[in-house]
Amino acid sequence: MLHRVAWLLLISSTAVAQEIPPPPATEMAAPEVESFNVWVAGYRAAALAKGVSPVALDAVLNGLTPSARVVALDRSQPGDSALGAAPARFDAYLARRMDVVRIRDGEATQARLADTLGRIEAETGVPGSIVLGIWGMESSYGHVTGDFDVPRSLATLAWDGRRRALFTKELDAAVAIVERGLAPRSALRGSWAGAMGEPQFLPSSFVGYGKDGDGDGRADIWNNDADVIASIANYLAKHGWQRGLPWGQPVILPPNFDRERVRDLVRPVTCVRPLEKHSRWIPVSEWKELGVMGAAPLPADATLATLVEPDGPGQGAYLATGNYRTILDYNCSNFYALSVALLGDAIMAKHAER
Repeated sequence: MLHRVAWLLLISSTAVAQEIPPPPATEMAAPEVESFNVWVAGYRAAALAKGVSPVALDAVLNGLTPSARVVALDRSQPGDSALGAAPARFDAYLARRMDVVRIRDGEATQARLADTLGRIEAETGVPGSIVLGIWGMESSYGHVTGDFDVPRSLATLAWDGRRRALFTKELDAAVAIVERGLAPRSALRGSWAGAMGEPQFLPSSFVGYGKDGDGDGRADIWNNDADVIASIANYLAKHGWQRGLPWGQPVILPPNFDRERVRDLVRPVTCVRPLEKHSRWIPVSEWKELGVMGAAPLPADATLATLVEPDGPGQGAYLATGNYRTILDYNCSNFYALSVALLGDAIMAKHAER
């Protein structure tokens, strides 16, 4: 598996890119096309030397051309992420993503798939609300999955060289998918950065966490609801989701709250930009003693929680548990993780009103 920060950044940026007009891009010039062809030939030779099937390589690589549009999108990506540019405010981000339509569609999806969501929650411990939140944020429950040819995108980005190691390994995983019969070559379509299907898994994530949710012997994250649910839940469970632990909640801080008292003195080494917005871990009992209040009851006193202020001091605060950090493992962005959790809460609130 690739380092989580490097590739999770891509999923965040692809979700943003699907909502904005692509930058202008021209066709590649002849010298660039020739350079790309040389790179692909070198990649194929290296893969053959490692014992990769020539049939699988031909299926994935034959006919590929470099995509100027993919290169342009890669060089203009915005977003709040581990390595991204300075983001807009969280409330503006949330308003664009957690709208009436997405909540309504999430509620309808919950009602339609309640039995499957419940069964997979019982198996993995991952709540249906969190699965729905990720599904909604990643692809609007399958309505927006991208129509780029994933191997073409990955080969283009690997050849371009800005993150060659990352995209070469993802291209390796795409070849492995075809070689192992996990999905047909024709299914490998998705975002410009290679995120595929309704959960927007990169190929390495599909290989590692794609799961059969309905017992038919294969994981289809492009068309099968049960497999999408099982795959998202499997990813979170294998990244440490704790059964029965809430993700956290919005909180109100007292006037003149002393942030220096809770500042984390240990600088994060992964997911750096988002985690710099987090306090140190403190039991809920101590947060209560510091005057922190929630609109709903806070978790049990012994629960460890961290304070997250996505827009900085005084701009909205959340107490988050270890399960919030697991959502960050899916996509290392506070904006994304909070949106997932809040969308899931909103869907379940609507469900409770019925």
